[in-house]
Amino acid sequence: MVNKVESVPLEAPRRILVWLFLAVGAWYLAWRPGTLNPDAPVFSWLVYGAEIFGFATALLHIFMCWRLSVRKAPPARPGRSVDVFIPTYNESVELVRKTLLAAIAMDYPHRTWLLDDGRRPEMQALAEELGCDYLARPDNRDAKAGNLNHALAHSNGEFVAVFDADHAPRRDFLLKTLGYFDDAGVAFVQTPQEFFNLDSFQHRRRSGGGPLWTEQSLFFRVIQRGKDYWNAAFFCGSCAVVRRASLDRIGGFATGTVTEDLHTSIRLHAAGFSSVFHAEALAFGIAPESVAPFISQRIRWGQGAMHVWRKEGILTCRGLSWAQRLNYFASVLTYFDGWQKAVFYAAPVFVLTTGNMPLVSGGWEFLLHFAPYYLLSFWVFEEVGRGYGRTLFIEQYNMARFAAFAWATLALLFPFMKFKVTPKGAGAGRATRFTLAQWTVLGINLVAIPVGIALYLRGGALPVEGLVVNVMWASVNIALAIAVLTFTALVQARKRRQYRFPVPLAAQVEFQGERLRGTMDDVSESGMRFYGRLPAGLQPGSRVSGQLTLPDGPLEFSGEVRMMLPTPGEEGFRGFGFAFTLRKAEQYRLERFLYGSDLQWVLNGYSDQVGTPLSRLLPRRVHGPRARAFALLHWNAAEVTGHSPGAAAQVLVSTSGSDGAQRWVLSYSELPENQDLRLEIFRRTASGNGTVRLQRATIIDVDLPGSVYFYRLRTTDAALVPEFAGAQVAA
Repeated sequence: MVNKVESVPLEAPRRILVWLFLAVGAWYLAWRPGTLNPDAPVFSWLVYGAEIFGFATALLHIFMCWRLSVRKAPPARPGRSVDVFIPTYNESVELVRKTLLAAIAMDYPHRTWLLDDGRRPEMQALAEELGCDYLARPDNRDAKAGNLNHALAHSNGEFVAVFDADHAPRRDFLLKTLGYFDDAGVAFVQTPQEFFNLDSFQHRRRSGGGPLWTEQSLFFRVIQRGKDYWNAAFFCGSCAVVRRASLDRIGGFATGTVTEDLHTSIRLHAAGFSSVFHAEALAFGIAPESVAPFISQRIRWGQGAMHVWRKEGILTCRGLSWAQRLNYFASVLTYFDGWQKAVFYAAPVFVLTTGNMPLVSGGWEFLLHFAPYYLLSFWVFEEVGRGYGRTLFIEQYNMARFAAFAWATLALLFPFMKFKVTPKGAGAGRATRFTLAQWTVLGINLVAIPVGIALYLRGGALPVEGLVVNVMWASVNIALAIAVLTFTALVQARKRRQYRFPVPLAAQVEFQGERLRGTMDDVSESGMRFYGRLPAGLQPGSRVSGQLTLPDGPLEFSGEVRMMLPTPGEEGFRGFGFAFTLRKAEQYRLERFLYGSDLQWVLNGYSDQVGTPLSRLLPRRVHGPRARAFALLHWNAAEVTGHSPGAAAQVLVSTSGSDGAQRWVLSYSELPENQDLRLEIFRRTASGNGTVRLQRATIIDVDLPGSVYFYRLRTTDAALVPEFAGAQVAA
């Protein structure tokens, strides 16, 4: 069954490219059996089998991603009853508190439950302090699914929202998901699983804004939307709302596997229910900070997928349409990619050390068939992925997880693996045993190259073109392994206990009776950095106090300077880093501001989509990434006066960018438009000031505790504010 949902297909140029790839792929794979080496039949068939597997998974990927659903959230009808379930086992009080604070603050009336499978007194005390319900059970039977089912038996809400213990929802989460349930056939609404710690093992970003990619971008931006078109988007275990009546029909959350989410999805779809994927980030959790939790999580997902395959059959599951079966099969088949990659990582080693090629054809005939197929493979992946694929990064993560995926598939034959909660927190787990496979690939390919060259020079059977191709192949494997090991070491070396949000805040700091005005950044709930004019005598160990400007009002703090921040290329300091202490109520306010919001994405202009070759060549025919309003801009604290007698608004102003770029003002209070106002900017050097006018911008969607306003800025006194010379108001 196909959902009755609006969708967008691949654009015509991309469709033409896909059909070309399919034709060239069929031509190449039909040619390959005639080239198999009779002197190494097992090796030849292994490599050919890996190529066939790659083509088959490419077909499934194209099928899933040909059309993407387009959803617009219907308004949430009032009067529905909602239970919010937050299961926990061994997560810290600090982590769970952030999620509870965000969950409790959601706008639609609901009842929040802390489901504690750890049976910890401190969790019960936390629930009582925050005013939510606490529920524990005497055992841990059926792990997370059992915990959720136990909560179903003790609650009666019409709908159940589920969040992992680290996933803090936006205030409008329920408002943007409950409306879909006006369709009585909808069993669940899934939203993307987004992550706030952008320095995790699965994130790649450039400093200063712009591209920011995560290993799950392709899945949540493209694949789930493609599945949604076929009514096959699956429940991911968090950041979702489920209809209780639908769960009752299938006996509750599915048990017997370690991935109750995928298992529950199949049972709901097989029972005739439909699903919705709302492709908007509405909750933010913690991505695996290092390689150990990253690999552990992928192993558990893979083992769970194998368990589900054993129990439900997938391709033979009654009640599923063929489109749904293919979508689920594609997701399960992903984990066998580990074996394919293992063959490709080992193949040049075998060739260089034995002289046996996987094919007997060589020279121009081989290049004529091989080069078009493999070049088109990578190009089509980029285009079908709409700019979220990032082939180079994908191949690095393929290298990072290939052994984990291969190991996980063994659960299809030996379903003995036990559920293991993915560890949270910085430095969770050591890297050594989780990178053994990559060290092995690096070592054997490094050794194989000189061995192959030596055998060739001594008259070995390997032809010169075979030597060149396999040395290049081994070199690619080496480069991938080095890239993974280097990135792993860099991530593992990070020592911060808490994530620092790159979110600027207008602030004032008091030191020895002097008030300093400036910008806070690099914010956590226990420290941040201040940029602005500094007084003499300020040094590490100095005590400071001050005030931050938050959407729901000023926040008082006191702290101690920990480090001075030098000005690049100049003498002197541009700011300082400090740790602070807050009263409990103030700490909770800061946590509600930081967690459960995408403000860091908005203010830094981050995007996980890049242009593809076709979107660059044919921008009018092929969609590419949208322009980000705040990409590559910086923000300074400022004060606006003149809008009412004696009133002053603390704001942020974008003060850098290309000449003529649009300038912006961010305010947490509403300001008058199109009238003369006085603006003063607080910088390390002399503060700029002058007369400006504001024009309201309504294109930015940020959900925070309190109001947030974005204004386009124009100056009427540019001589007094040189940094705004040329600032324009967009038409």
